[in-house]
Amino acid sequence: MAFKIESGLLDACALAILNRGDTYGYEITQAMKQAIIISESTLYPVLRRLQKEDLCRTYDKPFQGRNRRYYSITDEGIEKLEEYKAQWIDYRKAIDTFLGEGEKTSDGGGEDGQK
Repeated sequence: MAFKIESGLLDACALAILNRGDTYGYEITQAMKQAIIISESTLYPVLRRLQKEDLCRTYDKPFQGRNRRYYSITDEGIEKLEEYKAQWIDYRKAIDTFLGEGEKTSDGGGEDGQK
């Protein structure tokens, strides 16, 4: 993707994934990679920030002789996700005024549209 992904969008995507159910960091990265280019080293600071803001919490669960850290969304995280969804709809509508399906093609005319 040619567009820079800002932290707010990464937060929104991570919360959306967590809203589907508790999961661990690698799975979150793999889910995000279906839509955007992201590495685990980029994701973990996002998860720490979400945890610090009480938008998600962690717990450890044994897996193959070691503990795996799981992330779950909090009620505050669900509320924030709804805010992000509303903001995304507004943002997408604004950008679609330029890039959307309904864009007009140039007819070669001048500023007033006359040939």
